[in-house]
Amino acid sequence: MDTQTAGPETGTLESLFGLSGRVAVVTGASSGLGLGFARTLAGAGATVYAAARRVDRLRELARADPRIVPVPCDVTLHEDRTALVDRCYTESGRLDILVNNAGRAGPPQAEQETDAEFRAILELNLLAGFHLATCAAARLPDGERASYINISSVIGLVSTAPIGGASYAASKAGTLGLTRELAGQWGRRGIRVNAVVPGWFDTEMTDGLFSNEKSAGWVRRNTMLGRGGRAGEVDGAVLFLASDASSYMTGQTVVVDGGWTAR
Repeated sequence: MDTQTAGPETGTLESLFGLSGRVAVVTGASSGLGLGFARTLAGAGATVYAAARRVDRLRELARADPRIVPVPCDVTLHEDRTALVDRCYTESGRLDILVNNAGRAGPPQAEQETDAEFRAILELNLLAGFHLATCAAARLPDGERASYINISSVIGLVSTAPIGGASYAASKAGTLGLTRELAGQWGRRGIRVNAVVPGWFDTEMTDGLFSNEKSAGWVRRNTMLGRGGRAGEVDGAVLFLASDASSYMTGQTVVVDGGWTAR
């Protein structure tokens, strides 16, 4: 069967969304959205290599689901990125799904951000995902399919000043451009590359946003659904892109923002 042209079997949810036998990597999996992605992909049947620096949290995550493999990893380090991909192939012989989720915000005011700080944000939020994707693509056997999912942000689509920051916006906008380019280069190899754009969620990265009534009210007023995102509300988009349900999608951006960017 031609794996580049064959679509999913029809008729069952398992044939569309099931990930049994597949191997996934989720970076930034120790908290926030990444933790939810790891749980969801494992719940759909995948073996998930959950990568992050906080090993204690990864081990706790793995204790709850034996399909989750905790991997200590600092994705800003070249050697950690290559070791992560190598471990998947050494232990499981494959890497079908890559979720580039690790990232952090920078200073909100551009004039307060140094060259070094700007460079560090790009290293983590953009370059790390690029390198992991190229490492994974280089190891993918001919005729095999894969799905790479880059996690961007509404800040990569529109200005959210005074919240956001120049380096973060640049890195997340760059993620969308990178997604399209890799999709174009690798599509005929059977590698799909898509992006997910979350809106405002109560995570460590947005610490204080929802506990402050002024900023929480700002989110409610400017979101069509009148609220911030709830835990788990991005997981379905990631599962969709990881699975055969999206087998004819590549180079696309799936926005999960409660209508924020549709104003």
